[in-house]
Formats: sequence, structure tokens, C-alpha cells
Amino acid sequence: MATVKETNQAEKQKSDVMLQYLRPKKKFPSVWCAGCGNGTVMGAIIRAIDKLGYSKDEVVMVSGIGCSSRMPVYLDFSSLHTTHGRALPYATGVKFAKPHLKVIVITGDGDALAIGGNHFIHACRRNIDITAILINNYIYGMTGGQGSPTTPSKAFSTTTPYGNVEKHFNPSELAMAAGATFVGRTTVYHVPQMEKMITQALEHKGFSLVEAVSNCHTYFGRLNRQGDPVAMLKMFKDLAVPAARAKNMTPEELEGKLVTGVLQDIEKTEFCDEYQKVVDAHRGVK
Repeated sequence: MATVKETNQAEKQKSDVMLQYLRPKKKFPSVWCAGCGNGTVMGAIIRAIDKLGYSKDEVVMVSGIGCSSRMPVYLDFSSLHTTHGRALPYATGVKFAKPHLKVIVITGDGDALAIGGNHFIHACRRNIDITAILINNYIYGMTGGQGSPTTPSKAFSTTTPYGNVEKHFNPSELAMAAGATFVGRTTVYHVPQMEKMITQALEHKGFSLVEAVSNCHTYFGRLNRQGDPVAMLKMFKDLAVPAARAKNMTPEELEGKLVTGVLQDIEKTEFCDEYQKVVDAHRGVK
């Protein structure tokens, strides 16, 4: 068992790693609500990048609009804070022009799946080597708590005060159906799993999606009586079912559960590589 001194040293090392990747002149604390899961995801991304040994100049971080999309503002990488729903087209342009760069998209359920829905589908279809980290909190958190494409049926939001009558998207299933070659789902309770999954996604050649289920206690939690951040984290813990176990469960047993883990990890030809073959062929390169 670790001593208090060893624990304190480990925490200091983690803090030192975080500070290396934050923009030193950016005003903190962040715009995120206290207890928001976005900070947890940001920490996991930093540790994954640090573990892989990428330099800051190798990484480009792209986001659209939303609470989660403020993340590149705080991180000391080359970054693009783009228009609503358009992070993936911008990221595609960056990757297409500079294939050697590690391009990471930070997006939310509203940004990626509503106005950005077609871009999401076609990035998966192309299998371009981009890692998308979709922070799914089931609601539009930045603009007032409106219902999003992932707001569960019958759930409350400011635009569904009597309960959501629409069917909701499952981002991971959508990505797999559209052609993404790496898809994983985790939650902000499962931090070690999230860090490992982001590491795997960054190493994967092709379009990779990490769906990070997160809490928006300010809107979704309050409107649906799910409690404070701690209560919502405990809920994620209780609802999570590892993917290996889920294979042996019935649809009825899985109702309302969160299947977590790597859901798909396959190899297919990557878009930039295929395009380069066309270029080489027309230039007579063997």
C-alpha cells in the first residue's frame, strides 16, 4: 500500500504533466462548471499524448462550438476553434494537407451529431486517420440545456419540458455503421479506461471514435433529478457493462445500460494513403 508521501509524489507528477501542456497565459479556472466531466477528459487526453511521446508540434487539435469545444483554447497545441458542427471538415483539410500530423477532434453530441451529422458520417466512411473524441452529455450545455440528438427518449431538457418524444442516436453504433474502424465507449467515471482507450485510438490508423459519456449536472442532471456530479459519476459506474460481458446479455438485460470498452477495432485502407496512390500513379511514381 502506498504511503502518504508516495501518493503525494505521484499526484505532483500528474500535476507537472498537466502543466506542461496547458497554455500558460490562458486564464484559469476554465469556463466549465465545477465538477464538469470535460476537465476529466482533457486530463486523459494529456496523459495519453504524454505517454505516446508526441511533441506539441505533431498534434493539431480541432473543435467546433460547445462546452467541450472550448478545450483546444486551454491546450498548448496547434489548434483550430471552428464553426458549429464543422470541426471534422476542418480536421480533414489539415490531415489531407499534412498527413504526418496527429489530428484530434474534440466535439460534443450536439456539435457532432446535429448540424455536424453528415460530416461525422462521411469522416467515418472515408476512414481518414483522425481521432474524434465525442463528449456525450446528452444535452446542449453551453446554450441553455436544449435537447440534443442523444437526449434519451422521455428525458427532460429545456426544449422537451414534458419529456423527449424523439428516438435518440447511439453515437458509437452510428460510427460503426458508417465505417469507422476504431470505436470505443467509456465514461468520466472510468478514467484509467478512458486514458488507455484514447491511447489506442491515437495509435490506430484510420478514423477512430472515443465516445466519452459525461455529466452535465447543471442542466441534464438537474432537469432529470440525477443529482450532483458525484451522484452522476456513481450512476455511470452502476450503469456500465463491459463489452465482453454484454455479448452474453439479452437486449432486455442491456436496456438502459452503458456498454463500455473497445466496440470495434478493425483494419481498412485509409483515405490519405489511397489518395496518395492515385497521385503517385498519375505522376508515374512506382
